[in-house]
Amino acid sequence: MKKILFLALATALLSGCGATKDYERPADINTDGLYGDAQTDGEESLGDLKWREIFTDPTLQALIEKVLAQNTDLINADIQLQEVQYTLKASKLAFVPSMYFTPDMGVTKMYDPYNRKSYSSMTSGNSKTYELPVTFGWQSVNFAQLRNQKKGVEVTKKQLENARQAVQASLVANVANMYYNLSMLDEQLDMMTQTSENWAKYLDMERKLMAAGQANTAAVSSIEATYYSICTSVTSLKENIRLVENSLSTLMGETAHGIERQGLASFQAPSILSTGVPITLLSRRPDVKESELTLAGAFYDMKAARAAFWPSLTITATGEYTNSVGTSIINPGMMIGNAIASLTQPIFANGKLRAQYKISKLDMEIASNNFQQTLIAAGNEVNTAMVQLGTAERLRDLYGKQVDALKTALDATQKLYLNSSGNYLNVITAQNSLISAEMDFISNRMDAISATISLYEALGGGTD
Repeated sequence: MKKILFLALATALLSGCGATKDYERPADINTDGLYGDAQTDGEESLGDLKWREIFTDPTLQALIEKVLAQNTDLINADIQLQEVQYTLKASKLAFVPSMYFTPDMGVTKMYDPYNRKSYSSMTSGNSKTYELPVTFGWQSVNFAQLRNQKKGVEVTKKQLENARQAVQASLVANVANMYYNLSMLDEQLDMMTQTSENWAKYLDMERKLMAAGQANTAAVSSIEATYYSICTSVTSLKENIRLVENSLSTLMGETAHGIERQGLASFQAPSILSTGVPITLLSRRPDVKESELTLAGAFYDMKAARAAFWPSLTITATGEYTNSVGTSIINPGMMIGNAIASLTQPIFANGKLRAQYKISKLDMEIASNNFQQTLIAAGNEVNTAMVQLGTAERLRDLYGKQVDALKTALDATQKLYLNSSGNYLNVITAQNSLISAEMDFISNRMDAISATISLYEALGGGTD
């Protein structure tokens, strides 16, 4: 038995040489200048804030929490995590020997078809045998290979945890975007509804003037066309609101229904709008973490392929209590012990194993390249979000000044018309220009909110 244990230990040490190293991030992975010209000073960034600190509207917070509790994708992600927990437990138990208990009993009765008296003493009784064996076994004890396989399962578990974070981050961003889209559509609908009511009054007034001979058909038809155009916009806005509400209901796993909400003014821009240090993407962004976990998985696959070159040891030990020894039956029974060790070293399969090892190295190289590309894409997303946010901020003042100027122009044009010194077509033109500018101003406010949400998501926030 001592020789068997010594052989097992020697094999374990041999198979572990150089094959049990833990994953380390490659030194050639570069994060310098990852954000381009959007790089900001300081380590703290928008991504360091929790989503409740970004979205302070209590109605939105309640909606996000409801979606996170009821969304089917998130629930399924939790179930998949439970499944991999069992797989990880099984991979840990691979180091533990197995044990089997297989009791066996039998009865033997001899019969003489000729009923000979000389054999009567031999056939008069039953022969009873029994065996109570307990077997312990270690099979394929290549500890380096088992360890790397276990590490691979641990990587899979982290990948599923990361996938769940990605689902949650996406849900938080989508809910916030749809919520504020509804607020934007509400404001646009209110504005267009009020405008349609005003134009209905103008149209009624112009029809009365035409009946009195003070207006012509061209003027009435132009006003009428504008009025119906505004009515179509009102109808389209109502449809868009219902579609967004339906999408939010789907995320909650509920049938279509109305969504309670506040206005765009409920969004308060966070005090921190910086990008921080690019290296933080490695620990926050779900897709970046997923890419590195894939690289780590390829690393352990390569180590497992390397460990396959080393011998595997199988140890089987059996202890049993039996009354059947060879051809003899002994009562009471005896204890019997048995131990077998076998060593398996690949010989003719070496070419196949070498090819598998080379393939695993190439797979790791591919994973490393993909990891670097994922980092570049993430940095570009941050840059894009920062550009969009900066543009929205600069356009806000311009749109505000444009709306103020068009309001002044419309007021002057209406006064000229009421004094009968102007053409009502000028009023229509001024009104249409104001409507367009006001819609753009509302959309610009939504653009700034969307850019903030995009920057938060691009920096890896929203996973708390």
